Formats: sequence, structure tokens, C-alpha cells
Amino acid sequence: MNILICDDDQEIAAAIAVYLQNEGYTALLAHDGKQALSIVEQSEIHLVIMDVMMPVLDGLSATLEIRRERGMPIIMLSAKSEDTDKILGLNMGADDYITKPFNPLELIARVKSQLRRYTALGSIHPTQSDGVYTVGGLALDDNHKTVAVDGEDVRLTPLEYKILLLLIRNPGRVFSIDEIYERVWGEDCAGGGSTVTVHIRRIREKIEINPREPKYLKVVWGIGYKMEKLDPSTGR
Repeated sequence: MNILICDDDQEIAAAIAVYLQNEGYTALLAHDGKQALSIVEQSEIHLVIMDVMMPVLDGLSATLEIRRERGMPIIMLSAKSEDTDKILGLNMGADDYITKPFNPLELIARVKSQLRRYTALGSIHPTQSDGVYTVGGLALDDNHKTVAVDGEDVRLTPLEYKILLLLIRNPGRVFSIDEIYERVWGEDCAGGGSTVTVHIRRIREKIEINPREPKYLKVVWGIGYKMEKLDPSTGR
């Protein structure tokens, strides 16, 4: 698999590349956001490691541009550890966030984890399934890994897709934030509630006409989230 490393510190980028290559990955290097976008356009990239602070085009802006067209996992690197910075990165489309200085082995573990999810969701190698789920005008085809609202295609990241798949498979059932995190991320929640909330907000922005008054993805205050039950013929 091809992994793009984008960091203006060439020594850090080269060091990450060595660790990835030792694991059998192909590493491509960029040193600003503009270079990263060019490589993404020209090459098949399966995961991006993106630094936040860079010249020419910063990592947040580059991530936002990538997310307009592509759904590969993006792991953000930053010297800032505040929750607000992490949430901003996730809002821009990142799937994970790691703070500098970091343990290279932890980064590799996160890369493998993101790629496992990406592959399992069929974004690289589609898997056969007979599951087509419809709620009102919202349709998820798990055979082709596509989502549409009123016939219009919706592009989701792998994590967004997995959250939506969990909820649409169980319309009317309320899932707690902890349960969503544990099922989608495959690990104990341990403070990951804000991450779930950010991803839910991003899904709503893509599938709802008015995210502030959602038709499909509803919050059950104090408990969690659910997919509303709707008649596909009437949308009610």
C-alpha cells in the first residue's frame, strides 16, 4: 500500500518513511500541503500522514481539499496537544491525531489500524454482501460501499461510513457514544466520546438537509444516537 507522508521537517518525514518501508509499505514524501495534493492527484494513495503546520499550504487546508474527493484515512501530526486542536483536525476530515514528539511504533500501530478499517470497509478491495439498507430517502449499499440521499451520491470517510452502517443496520435502536466508539474503533472508549461526536456531526452535514433538525440521525439526550425509522416510500 502507498502511504503519503507530508511534513515540512524533512528529517522527520524521512524517518517515518524508513519505519513504514520496514513494514513493507511504499512511502511517498511531500513537504507542504500543495505538494501533497499534487501527489494525491497523480498516485493511488491508501493513507496520508499529514503535519498541521507547513508552508505554502497548511495541513488542515490540505486535508479539507483531499476530503472533497477522497476517503482514504488521514492521520494528523501536530505539536499541539489541546483538545480544541484535535477536534479542529477531526472536523477538517482527519481520522486520527497524534501529538509530536511521538513514538514511531505507536504511529505505525495507528497506521495499521486505520488501514485495517479502510480495507475491511471495502474501500480498497470491495467485499460481497447482500446488504442494501434504506431509511426514507437515505440508502446505503454495503455491497458497493455507496451512500446516497434522494438519489444523490454522498462521499463518506471510512469511519463515517462504518458509523452510518452500524446505525442504519439497526434503525430505532439507540447506541451510546461508548458503544459506537468500541464497535467502530475496536477499542475501549477511554475519552473517545468527543471523537464520536465530531464524526456524527460530519455525517449529519453530509446526509441531512438541515443538520440542526436532523431527519435521519437523531440524538437521544443523555443516552446516545439512533437512526430514525422511516418508510422508504413516503420518507416518514
